[in-house]
Amino acid sequence: MKKYKQQGESGLFGEQFRLEKLSNQGDPLERLNKVINWDLFAPILTKLENTDKKNNAGAKPFNPLLMFKILILQRYYNLSDGQIEYQILDRLSFSRFLGLTLNDRVPDEKTVWAFKERLTGLGLEKELFNAFNVKLEENNLIAHQGKIIDASFVEMPRQRNSREENKHIKETGTAPASWDEEPNKKRQKDIDARWTKKDNESHYGYKDHAKVDNKHKFIDKYMVTDASVHDSQALGGLLDEKTDQGKDLWADSAYTGNNQDKTIEKYKMNNKVCEKGTRNNPLTQEQKASNREKSKVRSRVEHVFGFIEGSMNRFRLNCIGVKRASTAIGLINLTYNLFRYEQLVRLHGITMSNF
Repeated sequence: MKKYKQQGESGLFGEQFRLEKLSNQGDPLERLNKVINWDLFAPILTKLENTDKKNNAGAKPFNPLLMFKILILQRYYNLSDGQIEYQILDRLSFSRFLGLTLNDRVPDEKTVWAFKERLTGLGLEKELFNAFNVKLEENNLIAHQGKIIDASFVEMPRQRNSREENKHIKETGTAPASWDEEPNKKRQKDIDARWTKKDNESHYGYKDHAKVDNKHKFIDKYMVTDASVHDSQALGGLLDEKTDQGKDLWADSAYTGNNQDKTIEKYKMNNKVCEKGTRNNPLTQEQKASNREKSKVRSRVEHVFGFIEGSMNRFRLNCIGVKRASTAIGLINLTYNLFRYEQLVRLHGITMSNF
């Protein structure tokens, strides 16, 4: 009789064997855990603890740091609340990243949603983002030697509104009165997101405007707007008088114009923005050559958005309203910076002290 390996028999080291195989194949979550001191975020996350509880009755709440790491997982893999619950239950790599055993409770999708709502309500995503960036600056990993600016669309589920409804939303920023008669419908409508067109393609949602440090390609600062806001309109909101003064600023030709030049001059930065030609005033050969040199540096920002689009499964969200979108986009940018740091440690041996 032919002999086969027995299936379904749990050995003492079965789980450990699988985890070792995951490690050998390169588990990005394990690599991240090894280089990030998550306690850095704990003081901020304590603000999310429920202090309204009168006694110890009922189930104990989950550790805010655990919930925060779930949000990082969610943004890295671009998962819904329901999907993240299932994947934590299903995947050993997720459980290991979170420090959960098979005997531990796993937060359900409603718990994940409620945690995000509290985080959004307090606007803590910027604090969390800045906390890691302060540590990067202290270790000269955000070196402020030059900045690159660009923006990317963040797509949202497209709203099927009538022209009249869209006109009312655009002009007033409020929901049409007729939606009050259908509260369930109204709750599913986003009156903050906007339509726009670029290169004959329609986009609906928001924009992530990012300023990237040239040296190590960390996102230094970001700004969230609706999709209809032109890239150049966010320029002033991204620059910093203290850290950007005297530094080079690279950007594509979307950031050209008198207003943009004045803004760059106001912050005393060296203008390295690619020049734009027109039908009646085409670029000279010297200007084209200058643009090619500028683009060699400017293109580094595309690596940032390329990682988010590729490794992090695209800039696509499923939430309602600019506040929730801002939380998600802030966490996307933080997640990128965390994984970028892991890359620098792994590929270049760059580490931070006291971290």
